[in-house]
Amino acid sequence: MMPNKQKISAPMLSVTDALAAILGHLPYTDTQTISLKPGLENLGPENVALGAILAEDLTAVLTLPPQAVSAMDGYAVRGVDVASMPASLTRIAESAAGHPWSGKISAGQAVRVFTGAAIPDGADTIVIQEDVDPVAEEDGAVITIRNAEPIGRYIRPAGLDVRAGEIILPVGSLLTSRAIGLAIAAGLTHAIISKKPRVGILSTGDELVEPGNMPGPGQIISSNASFLASFVTACGAEAVNLGIARDQPRAMLGAVRAANKLDLIVTTGGASVGTHDHIVRDLAAAAGTNGTDDAVISSGLNFWKIAMRPGKPLISGFVDGIPLIGLPGNPVSTAICALVFLGPALAHMCRGSVTTPSFDVALSVPLDANDQRQDYIRAVLENDDQGQSVRPAPRQDSSMMSVLAQANALIIRPPFEGARAAGDRVTVMLLPHLY
Repeated sequence: MMPNKQKISAPMLSVTDALAAILGHLPYTDTQTISLKPGLENLGPENVALGAILAEDLTAVLTLPPQAVSAMDGYAVRGVDVASMPASLTRIAESAAGHPWSGKISAGQAVRVFTGAAIPDGADTIVIQEDVDPVAEEDGAVITIRNAEPIGRYIRPAGLDVRAGEIILPVGSLLTSRAIGLAIAAGLTHAIISKKPRVGILSTGDELVEPGNMPGPGQIISSNASFLASFVTACGAEAVNLGIARDQPRAMLGAVRAANKLDLIVTTGGASVGTHDHIVRDLAAAAGTNGTDDAVISSGLNFWKIAMRPGKPLISGFVDGIPLIGLPGNPVSTAICALVFLGPALAHMCRGSVTTPSFDVALSVPLDANDQRQDYIRAVLENDDQGQSVRPAPRQDSSMMSVLAQANALIIRPPFEGARAAGDRVTVMLLPHLY
């Protein structure tokens, strides 16, 4: 359901409530079938499996291993024949990977086996070759067992890894190289995945100039679009550059409506309600219209303020039925809000996990009490002789991109948290490798 037109004045939402509100209005992308067999089918670069997210469960076709196999090189024997040491047995056959022996072991017999070889009928114990004198490679040889492990040890039972018919990768799983290897081994050749969301990225502001141009008085280079294009790509989505919209009423709407086939709109700047900020007003004014002669498609404002630092002015809305996330124009605020909201939004649209892993670690320096906003403090996770600790950057000004670039973690401080001493444990989120 699309949001109704709301008043410009609105209370601040918590980070948790804001994220839930954003995800609640996001649709899933369409699905497509792709090949899991690299180099065997030329389906185009958009069909590459690596990094895709499953839109349907993957169910094993095969059981792994298909029968009981040996985990070691040695001899397959009957446990009763090696109950006391030493024991003398006669080698009668060999079983190797791909070359199973189809007979049955009787009393006093042993079958030479190698790692991955099928366990012969009648055998229930593997004696490793280091415990045998001599290691015989000819049938009919008598071997002496000096030590035997308990029955069943070094035997991998059928279905130890996977059983045919069971779900091996549920919907929402990321197709890593490991996951693809598992699917292929389990007899699968294709998967149904979520299509990459097409994300329109629009920068706003009269002060912005394109990268490569020298800024004039009062101008800055538009860096947010480059950051977001990289971030969106790293999240498995497709970035679409919508350029720069100037600080004029309806400029954002015009830029968005000129684009084609977007699944999500991400804007930066213009997210407050100052004289030169128009996105909130444009969304509120556009509620219920699309500016064309076609049937009315809903546009409107969901919310625009959150209790978060950095990143208070964050927008959620719609343009002609396309979800919009409006990020603050400050580059550090843009980056933090992208990690907290945009990343989970893209994962949700592809049916993936929206949970951001976090853990507790010792604080290396004290921190003052927090106010009413959830704080994301740029920090460095360190390891020394005393263990692991986290050190916040000495200055947390949201204009300092260099501090964010040098950080490898964020300390997450809930609203109204009291002062913390050095050594206290705080919640930390690791920054992703390509973030």
